[in-house]
Order: sequence, then structure tokens, then C-alpha cells
Amino acid sequence: MKLLFDENLAARLVRELADLYPGSAHVLALGLGGAGDRAIWARAAAENFVLVTKDEDFHRLSVLLGPPPKVIWIRLGNCATADVTRLLRFRADGVHAFAEHTEAAFLELG
Repeated sequence: MKLLFDENLAARLVRELADLYPGSAHVLALGLGGAGDRAIWARAAAENFVLVTKDEDFHRLSVLLGPPPKVIWIRLGNCATADVTRLLRFRADGVHAFAEHTEAAFLELG
């Protein structure tokens, strides 16, 4: 399972979590910096990413359109990148189970 980190999350999450989520990317690395939500959504779906974001708009899209892509909505508020790293490490089993679940559209973590 590979994650696509939205622009509102640090690009260094890709390397900090590479051991648990190989093949992950950040939107900036894919040339999607400043892109609209629908463009990011389409790219994530086309390339089989699970989209990780702090943006409620992607949560709304997941409810409206359903997967793919699946969405992980980080609900930590104003926090450090280390906090997001710890959360995704601590909840790795649940994140992987979510990715495997065919019906689930989004996972809220906080």
C-alpha cells in the first residue's frame, strides 16, 4: 500500500515512513503543487494511492464519490510533522486493514 501525502503535510513524511508505506509520494513530487482537489483525487485514484490529508474537502469527496482513492483524514489540528509520523506508525496495522477493506472510503485518525 502506498500513500499520497497532500500539500498540507510535509514532503519528508515519504522518507520517514518508507519502511511501512513503500512507494508513497508527496503531491509536490508528482507535479501537483497548487493543483485542485479533483486533479489530486484523479491522480491518486489512477495510481492506486491512499490519499493522506488534513483537508476536510477530501473527506467530503470520499463521502460523495466513494473510493478509489481511499482517504485518510488526519485530525491532529496544528501539529508537528513528528506527530503525524508517530500517528501513522502507531496506527499502521489499522491503516493497512483500512486499505484492504473494499467498502471503506475514509479513515479518520487523530
